[in-house]
Amino acid sequence: MLVMEIALIIGHLDFELGPLKMIKSTFGWAKGWALLAIFIFIGACLPIRPEIIYRACCKVCGQTLLLIPILVIAYYAGLPGSLYVSPLSVVGGSGTEFFEVQLFGINPETHGPRWRFFAPWAPAAGMVANIYLVFALQEKSVFWKSVGIAASLLMCLMCQSRVGLVCVLFVTLSVWIVSRATKPKLLLAGGIATTITGISFSMLAEILDNVVADFQSARAGSTRVRSALARIAIQRWQDEAPMWGHGIVERGSHLVEYMPIGSHHSWYGLLFVKGAIGAIALAIPLVLSLLYLLVEAQQSKLGRCALACMLIISLFSMSENLEILAYLFWPALIIIGSALNPNHHLSLNRSLDRDPCQNSYENPYENPYENPEGAPSHV
Repeated sequence: MLVMEIALIIGHLDFELGPLKMIKSTFGWAKGWALLAIFIFIGACLPIRPEIIYRACCKVCGQTLLLIPILVIAYYAGLPGSLYVSPLSVVGGSGTEFFEVQLFGINPETHGPRWRFFAPWAPAAGMVANIYLVFALQEKSVFWKSVGIAASLLMCLMCQSRVGLVCVLFVTLSVWIVSRATKPKLLLAGGIATTITGISFSMLAEILDNVVADFQSARAGSTRVRSALARIAIQRWQDEAPMWGHGIVERGSHLVEYMPIGSHHSWYGLLFVKGAIGAIALAIPLVLSLLYLLVEAQQSKLGRCALACMLIISLFSMSENLEILAYLFWPALIIIGSALNPNHHLSLNRSLDRDPCQNSYENPYENPYENPEGAPSHV
């Protein structure tokens, strides 16, 4: 993330954007990209039990589940979708969508209702719902697990995020498979499946093409705008600033409905704003973390949970700007940080068979994080 800031500064210097814009962009980096590193660092260094994160997110799901009937009734009762915009939007520095209190939104293509819940836009709610679903599956309490799963699935359906629905089907199955990659039975089943796939490849390819076409036609207008944004970002990156990028986002034309160039895609956004250096700065830790968690998932529940979170973040990086939403999916970053530190998550596993909302250590001297003076400290 420090490399991101260096690329941002050099991009501003290359295009002579001035010190004020550089300071403003640095604040944007601090509340965006820097948060990704900070929350992972917090998870890796502090003895935060994952069970606390799971239960807290399930309680947020419970609140959402209570509000869903009100949000649905509001639409069918003809109430206004937008209630008000918080006065904090004056100092927020971002669009009003981050500060707008909304009961429901309207899908511009179907003209039907679309809910974004506590996220700035509907697809972001789909991302958070998938992360909460992963956490709910780890929850030990049957009640809170049921609440978390029900609310997460309803959020995915009601926000109408295509990537969110794909994640629900793809991530859980993928993690289950890769976490058992060394099991002989799974290897045998994989060999049989590969053989069958090879024999029926042409038929499967045709089915896949139809699925992709249906996926894109589900929201044809959104697909068109995203494709145009991608083409413009790539072309201008290659022609104008291949190494360090443009330093800032730029508002697009009517062709892309005035959306900022580089938005709706983390990788295109990085290439346009921070160039190849910025994209590499994200790609290297992302790939290394995925590889490490792939190994860790073979032997650790926390590793499997973190791997699922990393897959969700990776998939949504191709449809969202991660840095803008870091304040929403920070629990996933803490879990990832915990799994990346083998020294403390193994000790935390000692509490797996106890109530996650109570002190995990009946005897304070059993606490592996006891300070040298003997006074235990719990987080």
